[in-house]
Amino acid sequence: MRIALALGDAGGVGPELAAKLLTHDDMKAMDVIVVGDARVLEMGARHAGVTLDLPRIGADQVGPDMAPGHVLLDLANCAVDGMTLGQSSAHAGAASLQNFGCVLQLAGAGIADAAMFTPFNKHSMRLARPTYVDEIGFIDAVLNADRSGREFNVLEEVWNARVTSHIPLRKVAETLTTERILDSLRLTAEVMGGAGKPGARIGVAALNPHAGDGGNFGHEDDEILAPAVAQAVALGIDAKGPIPSDTVFVRAIRGEFDAVLTMYHDQGQIAMKLMGFDRGVTLIAGYGFPIVTPAHGTAFDIAGQGRADLGATLTAARLGRDLAALNPARTPRALPAGWAQAEVAPTFLVAE
Repeated sequence: MRIALALGDAGGVGPELAAKLLTHDDMKAMDVIVVGDARVLEMGARHAGVTLDLPRIGADQVGPDMAPGHVLLDLANCAVDGMTLGQSSAHAGAASLQNFGCVLQLAGAGIADAAMFTPFNKHSMRLARPTYVDEIGFIDAVLNADRSGREFNVLEEVWNARVTSHIPLRKVAETLTTERILDSLRLTAEVMGGAGKPGARIGVAALNPHAGDGGNFGHEDDEILAPAVAQAVALGIDAKGPIPSDTVFVRAIRGEFDAVLTMYHDQGQIAMKLMGFDRGVTLIAGYGFPIVTPAHGTAFDIAGQGRADLGATLTAARLGRDLAALNPARTPRALPAGWAQAEVAPTFLVAE
């Protein structure tokens, strides 16, 4: 089992978390290709108080016949001299984009079984590439995907999927369609089935207070959400809703649902982070291999202090490993010359 791990924003806790992860006993049974700058990983090791001795390789040494073990693909793309910890920067953002593009290509080529990254900072990435919207749009462009994946927030007791993601709240209602919600329900059932949870019970969160209260608080729940749920049920998906969002997670953690489909980002994120901030994982699925990261951010306020909690990062690695083991075997293929330095995804799809 091989994971391709992209170093996240150099100004945050990502380098420290990567160093702690690589020295954890659980990682001994996995092969890891760390992608990023050796100087950033060394800085992370100093902050974490651990010692790393990873062989460094070049992009031309990456391929289907790689020997087992942990290695560092040193892109030399982020000098740490003069960099200010705890701050966004175009320099760190550009390195994050290159690191991320490389791990996606490694997993897309079957050289890695899963892709992973420590926390990125979107502001840094946009300083480097103003067209950057979010991970989904970037992944779509790098992989030339024929359909967009979805983000799932994962806790042991419940999963959360969402129909829209990184868009302004004022745009949510106009973005929702019955077809889009049905597609999200299909993908949720498909991904959870592939994760060893067939027949997952999905609670669908209402958009409006009290699920619209019979039209008093909006008509979207009756006219858009309810038909999508009915169509999903007709397809054999165990879905129920729309359910008022102030109770759907209560019902889920009491055992009624395995997953909750929410209509927008914070509708689910608030509940999930309250339940398990230090162990929550973001899974990006729908691309033929799992993409995982801790659900928390770059924690600029504690960067460089050795205080970053490994819990969610370790859980992400375990989830990536477990999901990859359930995927059909893929035949690795060689990457073209210059693949790691070539500009990937010059334009991004706008994620909704």
